[in-house]
Amino acid sequence: MTTAAPEAAIYLDPERAVSERVDDLLGRMTLDEKLGQLGSAWSFELAEGGAFSAEQARRLARDGLGQVTRVGGASGYRSDEAAQFANAVQRFLVEETRLGIPAIVHEEICSGLMARGSTIFPQAIGLASTWDPGLAETLADAVRVQMRAVGAQQGLSPVLDVCRDPRWGRTEETFGEDPYLVSRMGIAFVRGLQGADLRSGVVATGKHFVGYGASEGGLNWAPMHAGARELHDVFLHPFEAAVREGGLLAVMNAYNELDGVPCGASHELLTELLRATWGFDGCVVSDYFAVRQLESYHRLVADAPEAGAEALLAGIDVELPSTDCYGTPLRAAIERGLLAEADVDTAVRRVLTTKFALGLFEQPYVDPEVAAAASDTEAHRALARTIAAKSLVLLANDGTLPLAPGLAVAVIGPNADDRRNLLGDYAYPAHVESLEEMARTGGNVFSIGLPGQLDFGDPLPVTPTVLGALRDRLGERVVFAKGCDVSGPSRDGFAEAVAAAAAADVAVLVLGDKAGLTDDCTSGESRDRASLDLPGVQEDLARAVLETGTPVVLVLVAGRPCGSASLHEQSAAVLLAWLPGQAGADAIADAIVGASSPGGKLPITFPRSAGQIPTYYAHKVSGGRSHWKGDYVDSSARPLYAFGHGLSYTTFALSAATVETPTVGWNDSIAVSARVSNTGERAGDEVVQLYVRDPVATITRPVLELKSFVRVELAPGESRTVRFSVPVGQLGFHDRSLAYAVEPGDFEFYVGTSSVDLLGAGSATVVAEPAGSPPAKAFDGAVSVMSAE
Repeated sequence: MTTAAPEAAIYLDPERAVSERVDDLLGRMTLDEKLGQLGSAWSFELAEGGAFSAEQARRLARDGLGQVTRVGGASGYRSDEAAQFANAVQRFLVEETRLGIPAIVHEEICSGLMARGSTIFPQAIGLASTWDPGLAETLADAVRVQMRAVGAQQGLSPVLDVCRDPRWGRTEETFGEDPYLVSRMGIAFVRGLQGADLRSGVVATGKHFVGYGASEGGLNWAPMHAGARELHDVFLHPFEAAVREGGLLAVMNAYNELDGVPCGASHELLTELLRATWGFDGCVVSDYFAVRQLESYHRLVADAPEAGAEALLAGIDVELPSTDCYGTPLRAAIERGLLAEADVDTAVRRVLTTKFALGLFEQPYVDPEVAAAASDTEAHRALARTIAAKSLVLLANDGTLPLAPGLAVAVIGPNADDRRNLLGDYAYPAHVESLEEMARTGGNVFSIGLPGQLDFGDPLPVTPTVLGALRDRLGERVVFAKGCDVSGPSRDGFAEAVAAAAAADVAVLVLGDKAGLTDDCTSGESRDRASLDLPGVQEDLARAVLETGTPVVLVLVAGRPCGSASLHEQSAAVLLAWLPGQAGADAIADAIVGASSPGGKLPITFPRSAGQIPTYYAHKVSGGRSHWKGDYVDSSARPLYAFGHGLSYTTFALSAATVETPTVGWNDSIAVSARVSNTGERAGDEVVQLYVRDPVATITRPVLELKSFVRVELAPGESRTVRFSVPVGQLGFHDRSLAYAVEPGDFEFYVGTSSVDLLGAGSATVVAEPAGSPPAKAFDGAVSVMSAE
């Protein structure tokens, strides 16, 4: 055993300030110990025969370790076993390294903690469709509890990419197309995950910085093209909001390049903008293998030492998921004169600051029994069901939904009796498939060196399928025919499906995607699609069913807007379920039979065809149509469904929309109010959305910009008054010098139930105040919901 640090060391005293502890510890460290803090190791690299290996740890972490990658997500451990493994790693680091510095354990958490037995929540695009940041915060708080219980302290979420191209496979991981909506959901997630006190919180990681969701052709890792102004006003906005308002503590670089510079090598992004301009003081971690990519993918440098030096000097503090171009190559870079030890010190200081703030030195271990009790609680399962129900978007309905009593129902489609396909690409079962594929084929582009055999157990939660949930509610009236697979050419099941539909009163078609990273997946990371049509022969199956004349309810279990326009237009009703997680089947069945009313709204424009992409509501005045005739020769230029769209089983009306403050100064807020009424016969939710238009400016402006929203639950006949307060500082943009500016003048306000269903509220005039300072950038205002007078 290596000699432990003296008990009198300042860094071991929890009563001393974090900065003092960091200074003391950093002053004691050798270069190799410093480099250890900037590296990482897969959990399975520290194991042998399925258990922690001190021998492997001595080989990889004898001088300490910055992070451990996916104790739960890259193993078959249940929560108590993951806690035991994390404890073993920490015990080695605390007791058998010279300075006893614990490691940060990170996990993926895009749809909950990605680990065996943990609650699988709806994928992020579904969470965004709730238009309820409170749910995002509550979900993240549940993840915080589960992570801390198993000994993990950093989560690789939220995804803050603004996505306007649903061909991109990772669309499902995002909060959609609008920078304001993405920022509100992202900030809420950060607050829920990090908590009020980081000693019981989990470090949130905003990713992918920046432009990853706007790649050439919707292709993964492809370059992103945007002007500097669009980059700041759209794609950087959610990250800036998360840093400045949400207190985000970690950022992950994007794989893509911007104008010839990979994001992982951009000092301008990772240091000058993120740190010097925005004031970010947390850690930047590399996306997996992104440091090596500077050499192997982008061809920016010649070898590993150059890649490590380039990344560290740009601002990447920690290399994930395993030490490759940091560690020994980084030492070689110092010897070559590519960087100085002082540059290493800067990054190590940030890592140590985070570890002290997390309380790792005082509490490096967890109780496995607590971990077992926290992994998938009744409360978390109930939350998953609530979010799934509120995420459903009713795109179209001729009155067929909810189903009338007594109908004979044919349930058809590859996603009807498949619980796996209810899950997103970063759910544990999907990643088990990915790791098994890599182990079977000897790795992939990442070459992560998996051991030959990993025992993942049964990764699927024991939950109902859509078919099972409908049979629970409708009994013998349900007949099932699969029809076809998600992908593949076989039409062998068509005849059975057509016969079932023809004999039924209504056909429920459950179609869509399989999300994941393996070759058979149709959505997810590196599973990009050129077409928005349904994969395989699902469109043909749907057309065959439609030809029977039986009314069709189209249920889309998918990670992106999908399905041909003709399929949508011929269906009696269309319910978009996204990837709703382990409670998704019950949520879908409840909506179909009318036990609940859908109230979700689209967080992304639903294109009519792939040829429209990119299409989004906040286009410039000169965009959105072909001038001067308007439409394409072969198609309407309007989307199939607009951003913010979503129907209900009841009806709503907006009235009395008013700008209450027609003239304001630079540092005031603009008040806008409206009345929302439930004019139908059943309870339901409406999302009231506030948009602004800047009609004349020195830079061309979008036709509309979302500035606030609130989801309101209303009983039949009930009315509520919604009052928005928008700071003038929220109305600016980056001007010709790329400085943020609010220009005095008129601003038009609209209240709506989507970006096209709008009620004019009037204008407000912003008056410059010569004696005052121009307003600073604001990210949000306030909203209140009151009883209508």
